[in-house]
Amino acid sequence: MRRATGTLALLPYVMSGHLAIPTAEIAAALVDAGGDGLEIGVPFSDPMADGPTVQRANQAALVRGMTPRLAISELAAVRQRVDVPLALMGYLNPIVRWGADEYCRAAWDAGGDALIVPDLPLEESGELRDACGRHGLDLIPFVAPTTTPQRLRAIGRRAQGFVYCVAVTGVTGARGDLAPDLQDLLARLRAVTTTPIVVGFGVSRPEHVAWLVGRADGAITASALIDRMESAADPLVAAHDYVAGLRRAADAASQARSKGS
Repeated sequence: MRRATGTLALLPYVMSGHLAIPTAEIAAALVDAGGDGLEIGVPFSDPMADGPTVQRANQAALVRGMTPRLAISELAAVRQRVDVPLALMGYLNPIVRWGADEYCRAAWDAGGDALIVPDLPLEESGELRDACGRHGLDLIPFVAPTTTPQRLRAIGRRAQGFVYCVAVTGVTGARGDLAPDLQDLLARLRAVTTTPIVVGFGVSRPEHVAWLVGRADGAITASALIDRMESAADPLVAAHDYVAGLRRAADAASQARSKGS
């Protein structure tokens, strides 16, 4: 997190096995461009929280033969290349099939720092939360524009690592503008937790990350990054250039904010 320095942490998303390029090479390019952490996707056949772009990446990874166990191996390879926080993003079904305790142990052994499980309700998170705790992992909670004040407080009290703040109601995907009510949601969330707040779902442009400086602690970008990599002659260069542009925008906004204070 970059909260202590007043600027914004960038956490780009990488789907394990999405492209022929090794995940570790993509990860290294993203960190070199200014990524402060990474969200590593574990492909699943029914990614209900994801929009068309990430669904397409899921399907491509599955067609290439990627599995949860292979994704953990990819995570270990990423850890050999980068020294930033790594959050493993995957759905609940593969975790249950593997066994929560064994999954968490494998994720920790591979160098993971946190789990993000978008289809796991707070009320049903106890078993996995306990397993994460036994193996040194944070279980990242979600809040959304539809989260009630009571639930927001409950999530704020239990939050570990960071709170994943969903910028819009709906699925992942690049959008032209951030939701108009996001500022209110961030203020309400900040009032009930000291845990860093990271915004995702729809964060895709330099002006998005610039706006988030001073309002959130981090931003996750996924769909826009995937789109650029898929359409580029050199996906690594495209990924690096895109994240570097976001980094410049965040740092410039932070500097402007510091001069104005």
